[in-house]
Amino acid sequence: MIEKLAFTKVQGQREEPDITVYALSTCGFCKRAMKFLDANSFSYRYIFLDNISIEAKNETKKELKAIYKADIAFPFATLGKDKYLVGFIEADWKLSLGVS
Repeated sequence: MIEKLAFTKVQGQREEPDITVYALSTCGFCKRAMKFLDANSFSYRYIFLDNISIEAKNETKKELKAIYKADIAFPFATLGKDKYLVGFIEADWKLSLGVS
């Protein structure tokens, strides 16, 4: 399911890591997370899961949980194939993304 989703790409100066954000369009934490990525010039892709069918949303959450062995909350950001961030705590995002 994930590979079939229509992500929106945001281009920034920093290409690494490969960041994908799973968000909700009404989520304040999701909006802050993406503003953080923009402010720090990261390239990333995102999708608002509340803007797709409930079946696609549930399948995506199921796949993410299986891949990352983590509970899914929003925002859920993948950093490459092995790392992820759940929720938006700026200090955690800075540490994980090497932003001072």
